[in-house]
Amino acid sequence: MARQSSHVIVPKDAAGPQKPARPRDPVASGQRDAAHNRAAGHNYFLLDKFEAGLALRGTEVKSIREGKANLKDAYGLVKDGEAFLLNLHIGPYSHGNIANHDETRTRKLLLHREEVRRLSSKTQIKGHTLIPTRLYFRNGRVKCELAVAKGKQDWDKRETERRREADREARAAINASKHRMGR
Repeated sequence: MARQSSHVIVPKDAAGPQKPARPRDPVASGQRDAAHNRAAGHNYFLLDKFEAGLALRGTEVKSIREGKANLKDAYGLVKDGEAFLLNLHIGPYSHGNIANHDETRTRKLLLHREEVRRLSSKTQIKGHTLIPTRLYFRNGRVKCELAVAKGKQDWDKRETERRREADREARAAINASKHRMGR
């Protein structure tokens, strides 16, 4: 005599209406940068770029997810075989308590020893510094893109602007001629 099963297996499609998938925050999912340093490209020649992790506290990560990070005055420093990020401003967490983080504390950059050695040698050249260009999430972890940068003079900035304007005009002329040819 065969045993009767006490439960019935229902295919997923017949289980009834599924809950709609909750859309993830574009910053948290890594689709959009949490912070971007726009002034870096204007004030510096960005030479080499590196990706580094950041040693953060819990409320700092939550504040970055809320978009409260500012890279404008931040810079990197290599000291005693370790890399640090100074003046990175992360605003207080909105639902934080008395144990909220200090907004501009020095944060350690998480890099391999070889990368720290390379950064150290590149930043010791006169006029070169370490500038964070963007802050973003990768696999749930906050990452910082660092660039070895050389400061621009005023005439460099004007030359860059002239070149950008000439490129823009050339693209507009090409598009205009394509548009005329299409008629």
